[in-house]
Amino acid sequence: MASGLQLDFSFLTADVLVSYVSKGLWFSVQLTLVAMIGGIVLGTLLALMRLSGKKWLEMPAAFYVNTMRSIPLVMVILWFFLLIPLLIGRPMGAELSAVITFTLFEAAYFAEIMRAGIQSIPRGQVHAGYAMGMDYRQTMQLIVLPQAFRNMLPVLMTQTIILFQDTSLVYAIGAYDLLKGFEIAGKNFNRPVETYLVATVVYFAICFSLSMMVKRLQKKIAIIR
Repeated sequence: MASGLQLDFSFLTADVLVSYVSKGLWFSVQLTLVAMIGGIVLGTLLALMRLSGKKWLEMPAAFYVNTMRSIPLVMVILWFFLLIPLLIGRPMGAELSAVITFTLFEAAYFAEIMRAGIQSIPRGQVHAGYAMGMDYRQTMQLIVLPQAFRNMLPVLMTQTIILFQDTSLVYAIGAYDLLKGFEIAGKNFNRPVETYLVATVVYFAICFSLSMMVKRLQKKIAIIR
């Protein structure tokens, strides 16, 4: 009679984690930070375009945001990785492709967050800026956007946590992320079940810790208000 599954985690020493997992963790963190910063910058521009009141700015921004939000991320990753090299005539590499794809994809989500943040600012403050002699750019830069960023900071952080979770999808193009590191360790030591279980715990620990930070941040912002 076959024996039940026996788990053995003894092979997951510090040396193994450093050799196989640390590289993947570092790339996942880098990918998250770059895509977050780039996504917020591009997303803010898209949000301003959608709120500009000018059709020639609104329509392309709305098309971009709605299109990106309607396609699964893994499909965007695959198509970008496969099609862009055909257009530019040379391979980009999985890591660079992932960074560009995530930045462009996340911008659509950050755009909607920032649009909601900008619209949450009372119109009276915008009119006050105009009354002080400011133009549209100055009013947005000095009055509206600082408040919108503060109001939306918890939501932006929550989206960043989701972004970190989504970095595991780069396995589809062979990029060496956190999950890939655990997968390679599992194959080399013939212990895939154990490594995937530990990977789950690591992802949970990171995301849960960040979620707790977001909750504390929400309370602080609520006190400021």
